Amino acid sequence: MNVASETIKPQVQYLEISEANAEQRLDNFLISFLKGVPKTRIYRMVRKGEVRVNKGRAVVSYKLVLGDIVRIPPVRVAERNDEIIVQPTLKYSLENQILFEDDGFIVLNKPAGFAVHGGTGINSGVIEALRQIRPQQKFLELVHRLDKDTSGCLLIAKKRSVLKVLHELFRGDGIQKTYLALLAGQFERKKQIVDVPLLKNVNQGGERMVTVSQAGKSAETLFTRISKFEAATLVHAAPKTGRTHQIRVHAAWLGHPIVSDDRYGNDDVNKAFKKRGYKRLFLHAEQLQFAHPVTGKNLHFMAPLPDDLQALLNNEKPL
Repeated sequence: MNVASETIKPQVQYLEISEANAEQRLDNFLISFLKGVPKTRIYRMVRKGEVRVNKGRAVVSYKLVLGDIVRIPPVRVAERNDEIIVQPTLKYSLENQILFEDDGFIVLNKPAGFAVHGGTGINSGVIEALRQIRPQQKFLELVHRLDKDTSGCLLIAKKRSVLKVLHELFRGDGIQKTYLALLAGQFERKKQIVDVPLLKNVNQGGERMVTVSQAGKSAETLFTRISKFEAATLVHAAPKTGRTHQIRVHAAWLGHPIVSDDRYGNDDVNKAFKKRGYKRLFLHAEQLQFAHPVTGKNLHFMAPLPDDLQALLNNEKPL
């Protein structure tokens, strides 16, 4: 049960900015620190000079610098007692499926069936669970996202400076992502580039849907055939852009939706595969390649296909 109460933060607080918050906007820092305080109240405090940086006034867009002293006035905060419950299977995966970790970031082999972050109707996701498991880690932020039903390589930053560099790599072409996908039907071409724009919509049920539309944003995916089976084709899908549901929509546009895609796939096809044991989206973020954000060394990470999907593939008859 959620219990709401109101408390007063101690008189005046002076906070020294650490590396975890350096380069963060002042408003975003305050919103995170003063959870439960309306954003309008936070912006008003800054505008009136109640919040100060190094004894002087500051604007909400000010980028914090390591060592800055931020003055925060007494403020009434509505606190919520929302206990984050970490499912045992997720906790096990977080502790045992780390592919790489150093001082700057983590590469996690995310399990399918878990959202990367909490939201409407979801108490917690991977990032909230990781923060709970590692309370001593002051900074943990998602670098990118994977769909709930997608498994594989997920990047998590442990420093804001690293997060910034990795975001820049994602915005450009500095990170190469390669997914494994099982497509319904026989995909005849060895390679095919799909370059059609995608538009995000929300249907009547509030569900996010993406469609191919000239009014949308440019999106490009390279599909490379790996193996053909009687009723499906295993491919590598390499998205050049990072649009929502990009691989799933592009695969459906080709006429070969991803097996068990209940949003963009074919119901009859999905039912047939379900009878054969396919119970979830066959999409796996297999590889990540990029230059280390600090050393510049070229890195290549691979997440093995989950056992349940590998077992299903082993039962397929190759052509």
